Amino acid sequence: MKAILKSVKVFDNQSEHHGKVVDIAVERGIIRKIGARVSGSENKINCKGMIATPGWIDTWAFMGDPGYEHKEDIYSGREAAFRGGFTRIFALPDTNPVIQSKNEVKYVLGKNGDHGTHVYPLAALTRDRKGELLTEMIDLHEHGVLAFTDAQPVEKGETLVKALRYLHKFDGVLIQVPIDNSLSEGGQMNEGKVSTFLGMKGIPNISEEISVQRDLEILRYAGGRLHFANISTPKSAELIKQAKRDGLRVTCSMAAYQLTYTDEDLDGFDTNMKVLPPFRTGSDNKAMLKYLKDGTIDIINSNHRPQDEESKKLEFDLADPGIISIQTLASDLVKLSESISLDQLLEKVTAGPSDLFGIERGKIREGEPVEITVLDPEHEWNFTENENVSKSDNSPYFPIKLKGKVRVVVNGKYSWKDEGI
Repeated sequence: MKAILKSVKVFDNQSEHHGKVVDIAVERGIIRKIGARVSGSENKINCKGMIATPGWIDTWAFMGDPGYEHKEDIYSGREAAFRGGFTRIFALPDTNPVIQSKNEVKYVLGKNGDHGTHVYPLAALTRDRKGELLTEMIDLHEHGVLAFTDAQPVEKGETLVKALRYLHKFDGVLIQVPIDNSLSEGGQMNEGKVSTFLGMKGIPNISEEISVQRDLEILRYAGGRLHFANISTPKSAELIKQAKRDGLRVTCSMAAYQLTYTDEDLDGFDTNMKVLPPFRTGSDNKAMLKYLKDGTIDIINSNHRPQDEESKKLEFDLADPGIISIQTLASDLVKLSESISLDQLLEKVTAGPSDLFGIERGKIREGEPVEITVLDPEHEWNFTENENVSKSDNSPYFPIKLKGKVRVVVNGKYSWKDEGI
């Protein structure tokens, strides 16, 4: 791509241009020039009112490949991610076969090619994700795996202790999904007044919180690095906040869409609203904003979970949880920015994941390889089936007018520009 991004505000605390409105000229994969007025014969893209950041990083996305390519594959998921602003994504290991050996890791990495979004495979913590025998984590790490998770709860405490101690050898990250299945089995939505009114079995907050509490005590005992994926309750966040004060090496993430809906939105039994963890109450969401603001929640991810029609067009209790959410994450950030500064939120899709997982993120500086996401926080749009490039369409956003969209993404020589700019 050879172009000049005109009048764009830079958000990159590694850059001398942070907070300034500038022109950014990119050419042959390199940032050629940054300044108040950059001239040239390149394609000029009007970015007035938009924000340029280093390329976004998504740490929790289901790509379906191998084995579930009818829901998503690496090519379709990667394109959806790129249009959503992500230049790097972590693919979950709950595939068929499970990503648990160097062969599966090579398979995923081998599909990256020259596309603008790089896919990092997360590997299973235990063989076949059964929570028993550990995978060959050192070998997997040496072949490019950045973190380990079963993408579901590891329920045996003994397994977690062994895994945390094993990961000491290379300072690896264990990602745990905090759910106590004995307390949530058969649950369809958040447990509370709404679930009672609708006659659906609920998933109580305590099913997450007791899992967080137990795992933090295991971390205190075994040492190591523990990351909780997709927390949803204030008590979980408070437990993690206190553990950080105590010096434990613990971090957490939450899905961007988690705070945009509440359990009251399920009154229409729309299976596209069925997610895990479930949408909580309005008071829970309000309290969670505090933990986003104070830095307890380190990362915002997509929790992208494509499902085919056979998995969603069913009675609510039979439908699988999950929504496609990579292309609409920018709108979620803009909605959250009504309560939290957009700068803080952007940190959680750039510096937050980069620092935690040791990924060198893009830099908006002259001479650096170009890896830039341009967000237009004021742009209003509809997420239509024509705009959707995922293989699945399980999204509650289709009939809704959204505000905030990624308009330009450039990574090396690969780029995408929204129509109309």
